Amino acid sequence: MPNKPYVIAMIPARIGSTRLAKKNLALINGKPLIAYAILAAKESGMFDRIVINSDCEVFKKIADQYNVEFYLRPKSLGKSDIKADDVVLDFIENHAADIVVWLNTTSPLQTGDEICQAVRHFLDNNLDTLITVGNEQVHCIYKNQPINFKWDGKFAQTQDLIPVQPFVYSVMMWKTELFHDVMKENGHAFFIGKIGFYPVGKLSRILIKNAEDLRIADYIIRAREDGETEIKYDELVKYI
Repeated sequence: MPNKPYVIAMIPARIGSTRLAKKNLALINGKPLIAYAILAAKESGMFDRIVINSDCEVFKKIADQYNVEFYLRPKSLGKSDIKADDVVLDFIENHAADIVVWLNTTSPLQTGDEICQAVRHFLDNNLDTLITVGNEQVHCIYKNQPINFKWDGKFAQTQDLIPVQPFVYSVMMWKTELFHDVMKENGHAFFIGKIGFYPVGKLSRILIKNAEDLRIADYIIRAREDGETEIKYDELVKYI
């Protein structure tokens, strides 16, 4: 039986954010945004190590609080125009692993179980690259042309449409050896080898990019903790 691959979860936490200042420290139901990625990573049970990767030492306090590791990346890799490929390469060169899994902090509603299933999909299908996506069954156009429906004929029901799959980015992963080799050769390595995609649920697709997104996630998490998740109907339903 082959050896189990060594898998590291990397949680990026750049201190600078143009759309929402100090986003990773913004509170959702009393916890900083980054805490939800850490807790989901632990809940998944899939990682040999969990490492916060940041350009700011303040996140070491978060790492210590949640009993995970901290890596201080070079300041040059904390700039807003830096590419993800370079961040991953630097991390790989400083952390030995077979697979590195990038867990974005921007999906605080993503569960450990969903992370587990994404990693298993990567392993079971012997992928080299995996990126989470959404399955959106909605009529879509690109440059004024239909993508998943036709102009002629009756209007298709949404449930009959082929889903479009926008990137979610909540979980991304690569085989480290191939990533390193391709990056060194080509200068980019985000999409390498056998590429796969894993569709995540609607809640995981709520991405924290601005203050409004933060409030939406906060409302949902508070309602979830208060037990306000049961679907209720108007009393007129009794007449149906």
